[in-house]
Amino acid sequence: MNRELVTGLAQLSAEKGLPKEIVADIVGKAIKRAYGPEENLDVKVDPQTGAMRIYVLKTAVEKVEDPKTQLTVAEAQTYRKDAVLGEVVPIEQSAQILGRIGAQAVKQVIQQSLREAEREHVFSEYAEREGDIINGEIVRFEMGTAIVDLGRAEGVLPRSEQAPHERYAIKQHRRFLVNEVRRTPKGPQIVLTRTHKNLVKRLFELEVPEIFHGQVEIMAIAREVGSRTKVAVRSRQAGIDPVGASVGQRGLRHQAVVNELGGEKIDIITWSADPAEYVKNALAPAQVIRVDIVPEEKTAYVVVPDKQLSLAIGKEGQNARLAAKLTSWRIDIRSESEAAAEAGGGEEPAPAEGAPGTEAAAPAAAEPEDPEALMAQAMAESIAADEEADEEEALTSAKKRKAKR
Repeated sequence: MNRELVTGLAQLSAEKGLPKEIVADIVGKAIKRAYGPEENLDVKVDPQTGAMRIYVLKTAVEKVEDPKTQLTVAEAQTYRKDAVLGEVVPIEQSAQILGRIGAQAVKQVIQQSLREAEREHVFSEYAEREGDIINGEIVRFEMGTAIVDLGRAEGVLPRSEQAPHERYAIKQHRRFLVNEVRRTPKGPQIVLTRTHKNLVKRLFELEVPEIFHGQVEIMAIAREVGSRTKVAVRSRQAGIDPVGASVGQRGLRHQAVVNELGGEKIDIITWSADPAEYVKNALAPAQVIRVDIVPEEKTAYVVVPDKQLSLAIGKEGQNARLAAKLTSWRIDIRSESEAAAEAGGGEEPAPAEGAPGTEAAAPAAAEPEDPEALMAQAMAESIAADEEADEEEALTSAKKRKAKR
């Protein structure tokens, strides 16, 4: 039975991917559990050869009351010469003692112990990888949650952690961020994500050696999943351009991250310890005339050229909102003409400020100088011109056909 047991354990060890030391410990615990809690046993297993040594543990006493757990001091000294009163003495037993144990009972205990050990091993392995990128294949869907094969375990990608612009399919290979590893009655649950901003950070570490080795550091990330992300970087080594290193030659490094994120736009800007310079960089690609920092209000008042106001604010305030998240400053954006009017004591109404820490102020819609109104007017004129050109072309074609007849 012993030979078959060791052979079966070796096969299970290879199948489950558990170290030999853990298998050896499982054998000992399985035999002890199969004997029952009343038996005082200690089982040692050689992880290399599978050889087992079984010991019955007895305590040296003056008067023996329970022969199963006690022996006299004189008897104890026959096994250990220096044994003293109260000492626990291991007495080696023949492997034939296992004959009292049902093979099926041992097998069940070993299988249960293996499952528990495997779960603990998987939990420890993936718990150490929280916050890291991992490759996986989507194998099925359960109530909208994607189940991902990670090799030794399965991960879950809940709906809340799925990027809204991405489409997931069975047999699709993707990179995921290990967001959390939980203990459950059914084993460890590995929660994955495609929406966390640290996914962007880890992808840049994979694509940019300077970031991986610490020569360039990512200081902050502001992300709106599926739409746009801003990344602030700084150099920790003289002579290295942090933005250039992150973008790569011909933009290959930057484009690799964009492709992995399904086309999500990524702006890389230079971090600065000067809040004014940092806010100015964060509002790129818009040009900034000046930035006034008011630390008491935790607000940056920004002045931009009139033609750059819409670009600075961004579509639905996105550029200003991401800049505010990136810098942790509340940003109030005004056009150059509005700032001049306020400085000169004009009666023009001040634009409404955006929400604290998110959106910047937008100009009043009723003003004729509104860049968005000018843009809309230009688009309308362009459309009208196109329609006139189409009518003229149709008229010319009709005349030509008439002339041919």
